[in-house]
Formats: sequence, C-alpha cells, structure tokens
Amino acid sequence: MLIIPAVDVKNGQCVRLAQGDFNRVTVYAENPVDMARLWVQKGAQRIHLVDLDGSVAGLPKNAPVLVEIAKSVPVPVEVGGGIRSMETVNYYLENGVSSVILGTSAIQDEAFVRTAARTHRGKIILGIDALAGKVAVRGWTEKTGQNAIELAERYVHDGIQAIVYTDISRDGMETGVNVEQTRALAKAVNIPVIASGGVASLADIDALLAVQDCSFYGVIVGRALYTGAIALEDAIARTQQVS
Repeated sequence: MLIIPAVDVKNGQCVRLAQGDFNRVTVYAENPVDMARLWVQKGAQRIHLVDLDGSVAGLPKNAPVLVEIAKSVPVPVEVGGGIRSMETVNYYLENGVSSVILGTSAIQDEAFVRTAARTHRGKIILGIDALAGKVAVRGWTEKTGQNAIELAERYVHDGIQAIVYTDISRDGMETGVNVEQTRALAKAVNIPVIASGGVASLADIDALLAVQDCSFYGVIVGRALYTGAIALEDAIARTQQVS
C-alpha cells in the first residue's frame, strides 16, 4: 500500500482545507514544487496533486504549477481539480502528469469519462468524494443523491486505473479514516482503491493494512503530514512491515 502525500494548490500556494471549506484554509508552503520535492526526498513514491481553484471553477487554474511539479519529481503524480474536457486531460498527460482524476464529470458527463478512460487506458482515476455514502461534486460545493458504490460500478469496464475515495466529513480534520466505507467500495468493484480523508495517525495506516478481505492500492495523507502528526518515513515503514 502506497503512502501518497497530498499537495493541494490554491492561488499558487500549498494549502489544506478543513472538510473542503474554502473559508477554512491553512497555507503550508508558498512554493508547492518545493513541498512535492520534499515528500519525494522523504520516500514518497507517488504524489497526489489537486487544483482547488480549478475544482470549483470547472477548468484548470493552477495548471502551470502542477505541471512544474510533475516535471520536477522522479515519481508518478496524479492530478485532479477542474478536469472536465479532453483538452485538459490531454494537456496534463502530455506534460509529465502520470494520471488524471475525474470526479465531477463522473456524475455530470459519463460520455466524457468513458472516452477519456478508453483513450488513455490505465491513466484515468475516478475521484469519488462522498458524505454519508452520497457523492458530492464541484469541489464538494454541491451534494448529490448518488450512491458512491453505484457510481463506481458504472465504470468498472472502462479501463479506469484506480478510484480515489474521499470521505468529505473527515478530510482535513484528522479524525480517522473511514475504513468501513472504503472497504465496502473496494470489495464491490474490481478496481484498485485509494483511501483518502481523515488520516490522523499511524493507527489509521495500521487499520487499513489490517483489513483482511480486500486491499488498498494506497492512502492519501494530507494535513497529518503537514502538522507532523505523521512522519512520512514512519508511515512508509509500516506498509513495508506487512508487505
């Protein structure tokens, strides 16, 4: 299981939000490129990048920074936030980004997601952000009645690389990862699942590793790395103990 540091970008800075609330922003670094490099130096094998401004605007707002990160680190990077056209998908994948994450479009434009997944097989990640099992879109600003597992099941035959499942209620709160809902999704679909939202301590890493009837491709860790609640090296060591 990979430990994947999150680098969220807003106004060109590396920030964290609490529960996706744009009014509850903490700036952790003026230069996101340096932050991504730091995580790689500490052992990260993959980086999760989000264009927060883009997720709300519906088009890229921090693309130059994200592309600079992709070209500056020797590990795969995945990018999400405001990717709602093939032009944007192609731009990122042609400029050093390994995978793109499609979230809002999975609800609002199935044809686009399927076209992207089939055109770039193995490079499209489905981003499912949920609150009490129901999907939210547009940077979590709009709630839908769509069941998260049912949404994932729509795309099981389209060559999706992985699913990032984020529990919004826990994201940026360090209240503990939602192991049960993430496990339920991983069991329901034959697609690698990346857990996200609420990772607070090494106990959360242990809880994911302890699941017996399925496994997770990775877990995204954000605020806990930035506050020092988790040392990246320690989290990576935990995964290697059970591998």
